[in-house]
Amino acid sequence: MPITLLVLIPLLPLIGFLINGIGFRHIPKGAVGLIGSLAALGSFAASVAVLLAFKEGGSQPMVVSLFDWIRVGELNIPFSFQIDQLSLLMLMIITGVGSLIHIYSIGYMKHDPGFGKFFSFLNLFLFFMLVLVLGSNYVIMFIGWEGVGLCSYLLIGFWNKNTDFNNAARKAFIMNRIGDLGFLLGIFTIIHAFGTVEYTEVFRQATGLPVGDHVVFAITMLLFVGAMGKSAQIPLYTWLPDAMAGPTPVSALIHAATMVTAGIYMVIRSNVLYTLAPETLEIVAVVGAVTALFAASIGLLQNDIKKVLAYSTVSQLGYMFLGLGVMAYSASMFHVITHAFFKALLFLGAGSVIHAMSDGPGGDPQDIRFMGGLRKKLPITFITFAVATWAIAGLPPFAGFFSKDEILAHAFEHNKLLWGIGLLGSAMTSFYMFRLLFLTFFGSFRGTSEQESHLHESPAAMTIPLVILAIFSAVGGFIGVPEALGGTHQLAEFMSPLFDAARQVSPEAFAATALTHSEEYILMAVSVAVALIAAAVAYVMYISRNAVPAPESEARTGLENVVYHKYYIDELYDAVFVKPIKTLSGLLASFGEFFIDLFVEGTGKIVKGLSNLGRQTQTGSIGYYVFAMVLGVVVVLFWNLLLK
Repeated sequence: MPITLLVLIPLLPLIGFLINGIGFRHIPKGAVGLIGSLAALGSFAASVAVLLAFKEGGSQPMVVSLFDWIRVGELNIPFSFQIDQLSLLMLMIITGVGSLIHIYSIGYMKHDPGFGKFFSFLNLFLFFMLVLVLGSNYVIMFIGWEGVGLCSYLLIGFWNKNTDFNNAARKAFIMNRIGDLGFLLGIFTIIHAFGTVEYTEVFRQATGLPVGDHVVFAITMLLFVGAMGKSAQIPLYTWLPDAMAGPTPVSALIHAATMVTAGIYMVIRSNVLYTLAPETLEIVAVVGAVTALFAASIGLLQNDIKKVLAYSTVSQLGYMFLGLGVMAYSASMFHVITHAFFKALLFLGAGSVIHAMSDGPGGDPQDIRFMGGLRKKLPITFITFAVATWAIAGLPPFAGFFSKDEILAHAFEHNKLLWGIGLLGSAMTSFYMFRLLFLTFFGSFRGTSEQESHLHESPAAMTIPLVILAIFSAVGGFIGVPEALGGTHQLAEFMSPLFDAARQVSPEAFAATALTHSEEYILMAVSVAVALIAAAVAYVMYISRNAVPAPESEARTGLENVVYHKYYIDELYDAVFVKPIKTLSGLLASFGEFFIDLFVEGTGKIVKGLSNLGRQTQTGSIGYYVFAMVLGVVVVLFWNLLLK
């Protein structure tokens, strides 16, 4: 495999960042967009070439060491990349979807004064995300992990003249630091236990450990804390909905298709360790299932088009962790892939709607209560958004049906309660997504007449990526057609070598499914029926009855009020953590300020007092000087007598 091609994958976005970052004030917007997009497309082309070379070479994983990096005693951490099935899948998602989002951003951000800065940040994000998935050890993964966290902060707070947006960026940054501390402690524990951080060596040594080893349990739990922060799981999920403050392409790239899946990637990469820690897997499954249901319930009553999709993302990430917890590693990765297609499409479609709604004066361009009837004015956006809605609802034959149903089938085998929770979350997903579709694109327009007169379809730079993502959202699931439907799971076959070591330590965990084809048909039928019923309920409420969500001024009572205010979790965190820390910080600041002032002012007063005393020796009086000299002679003589 040509090393040059491999290095080009992260290098091209880095070059794009440097060119646009240094010269964005002097480079024309057209050139900035072209440079940023070509950097992403070039990285995608190099990724495709590496994938083809990998297959031609027999699909054998390889580690490419670029240079020696850290040597401390017996610990050696090279700066090296690892190419295998998992890293290649992530490369295709990051560079493929990332390229489409770069192209889309040319149209969406065209009139923004920070156009060049925005593209430089997007390229920098791609660079760090590629480093994260290419690294051959946990330390390089951590570099990319922190890098995408930095870029997330920069892009969420991109419109930094808005205080609320700045607060959202800080919230994301700080909450991720909590998770990152766990991740870092996990890396330290890996070094202590194995003496290395290289994946191949860590996993080789791990195969000699017994299932349930306490050190491995500690490592996997600490790593999972990092995953909870980065992938927005309970209790570290509240940053992601607020992260919608950034431009919509940011939501599509970072908070739908790439960064938030880093935690999923990390667990799949560490599948040997997690297979050795069944207790951790149980916790992962429970956290994932509860998050999927909890976030879906919040999405039922949200009225901001991006907030609905944000809570949907948190919920879908929960399904991925549910899959990981029941050891459906390839199914979880399958959902990562399909989710990248339909969720990026949903966010970009929402951006197209916001773009149209913002052109005329009126109410909040993101509030679905002021939309309606947009399918006539935005036909391409409507069709593609409908495809994505069908896919995320888990309805056949679109992508989400295959990936989500596979996770639910594995959950059914593992634990019927977890399956029930997942099924209920699936019903909620179908309801709130069709609610969003109906309120946005059907009925009559509820905004101002000025807004309505300015409604128009987005430019080709925005609609072409929508069409491409819609195609993948429709057909992307066919890479994982189950045997029960007469297909072959090509993705599972491709990923199978990744789990050889895990099979070695726990063969029974990878035993063939116990479900018969009849049982699989029943599970599929139940899942589809539940989704269709939820969609029908949404149709009756928002099409047949023309219901519109209540305005902010209208009082809500009971459970509806609790759900509408997102269970008051943000308020709880604010009361329990934020306010006490701010109060303590204020007290410590005042306390420290008091002692600093006391020390500084006290030192000044002492020096001033000594200066006043010393000044008395310089009176200018000859008589005083003679007296002082005589007194000094007497003191010296007296001192000499004492010494004798």
